[in-house]
Amino acid sequence: MQQVYLGVDIGGSSGRVVGGTFDGSVISLEEVHRFANSGVQVGPYLMWDTPRQWSDVKDGLRAAVSKYGDSIVSVGIDTWGVDFGLLGANDQLLSMPMHYRDPYLEGILEHAFSIRSKEEIFAETGLQFMRINSLFQLLALKREKSPVLDVAEHFLMIPDIFNWLLTGEKVNEQTNATTTQFYNPKTGNWAPGVLEAFDLPTHFLGPITAAGTSLGKVRASVGDDIGNANINVVLPGTHDTASAVMAVPSTEQVTDSPTSCYISSGTWSLMGAEVANPIVNSECMEMNFTNEGGVGGTTRLLKNIVGLWLVQDCRRSWQRDGKDYSWDQLVEMAAAAEPLRSVIDPDSDAFVAPSHMPDAISEFCQQSGQPVPESAGQIIRTALESLALRYEMVLGMLEKLTGSSIELIHIVGGGTQNKLLCQLTADACGRRVLAGPVEATAIGNIMMQLVAEGAVSSIQEARVIISNSFQLDAYEPTGTVDWSDAIGTFRSLLSAS
Repeated sequence: MQQVYLGVDIGGSSGRVVGGTFDGSVISLEEVHRFANSGVQVGPYLMWDTPRQWSDVKDGLRAAVSKYGDSIVSVGIDTWGVDFGLLGANDQLLSMPMHYRDPYLEGILEHAFSIRSKEEIFAETGLQFMRINSLFQLLALKREKSPVLDVAEHFLMIPDIFNWLLTGEKVNEQTNATTTQFYNPKTGNWAPGVLEAFDLPTHFLGPITAAGTSLGKVRASVGDDIGNANINVVLPGTHDTASAVMAVPSTEQVTDSPTSCYISSGTWSLMGAEVANPIVNSECMEMNFTNEGGVGGTTRLLKNIVGLWLVQDCRRSWQRDGKDYSWDQLVEMAAAAEPLRSVIDPDSDAFVAPSHMPDAISEFCQQSGQPVPESAGQIIRTALESLALRYEMVLGMLEKLTGSSIELIHIVGGGTQNKLLCQLTADACGRRVLAGPVEATAIGNIMMQLVAEGAVSSIQEARVIISNSFQLDAYEPTGTVDWSDAIGTFRSLLSAS
C-alpha cells in the first residue's frame, strides 16, 4: 500500500482531514472526515470551542487510521491566523480562544495608536493593520482587565495548540507567528519591544519553528486513542494561506520582482506576490500591505480582502428568510443580471458582521447614491464585481510596491469554483487568470510534509508536481464590457470612506 500523508485543514466554518498519496509523479487527495466549525457565544464573548475542535480532529484521525492503518507517515495541521490560546504554568488552557469577529475588539486600533504610532509599529513588524491581529487582541484583553494575562506562561496560535495536544511540544510555527504583529520579518524573530511598549508580557513567547520541521511522534495517549502511535507530526505552513500559496502552481523563481501574483480565494481573499525579501517602508504601510512568512523562508507580500464571505453570508441570510438558494443558483442568477449596475466597498465595516448581509449591501448602494439591487442575482453580482474591482486596485498597488509588471494572476482555493468571479477578475484586471487547484490549502499542507520527509526534493519540484496533478482553468480578458467607469466609481467610493 502507498504511503499516506494526512492534512488537517481547519477553517472558520469547517474542518477536514484529507489523505494524500504520491506515486512519484502526481499527488492524489481523498477527504476522510469533515466537521463543522464556528464560534460559540459564551456570555458576552464569541469564542472558539477548542475541546470540541480537538475531539473533531481526533475523530478524523481515527477515521484515517481505520482507512489507511500503518501506511500513514505523518500529519500536518493548518488553520487561520491571528487567534491564539494561553496556557498556564501547569499546561492548562486558561480560556477558550477569543474569536477574531468578537465585538470586544471595537475601537482597539484607536486605543493602540494613542499609545504607540502606526509608523513605529509598522517599522518593526511590516504587518498590515487590522483590529483582529494578535497584538490588538492581547491589548483588548488588557483593556478588559482579563486575569489570564497575569498567569499565562505560553502563547500558542490555534495550530500550535493542536500540535501541542498531539505531541506535547510547545512551539510557534513561523508562518502563523508572522500574523501576530509582534514578529519582525527582517530579523525572522519576535519583536518583543512592540509588546513591551503596550506593557504586555513577552515571557510567554516560544521558539519560532520553521515549516517542514518534525515535532516527533504523536503522544502515547493520542496514539492509543486514535489507534496508531507511529504517526509523525510535521509542521506545514500552519497558516492556511501559507499552505495555499505553497500550492500555487507557479514555475517562476522567487525574486523581488515577480511577474505573477496569487489570490487565495475563500471566505477571505488574500492577494499578493511571493517575494524573496520583505518590503517594509512608508509606501507599504500607507497601502496597508503586509509581509507574512511563506514556506521556504519567502515573504508573502499581500493584502487581506473580504472575499466570498459576502456571498456566504447572503446565502445564510436568505436561508433564514426561507429562501434556500444553492451556490450554482446564485452564480447563475448573478451571471444573468445587468453588469456593473452598482458597486460596494467589500472591506467596509458595514459588511464585517451585519444582521442581514443582502440588506447591508442594498443600504450601502442607497447611501452612496447608486441603484439599489432589487434581486438576489443583482446583489450577488454587485458583490462579485466589487471583489473584482478590489483585485484590480490591489494589483496596481502590488506592481507599484514591487516595481514589476504582473502579467498572470493565479487563483487558488475554493473560490476557483466560482467561474463567474474568475472571469470578472480577468476582465477587471485585464490579465490572464489561471485558476486552480481548488484544494490548495490541503495540497500545500501535504506537499510540505512530502518535502520534509524527502519524498519530494524541493518546494519548486512540489509546484511542478501540483501543476501536473490537478486541472487548471484559464480565463482571458474578454473586453466585452468597459470597466473604466466602474473603476472610477469604485475608487471614489474608497477615497470618500
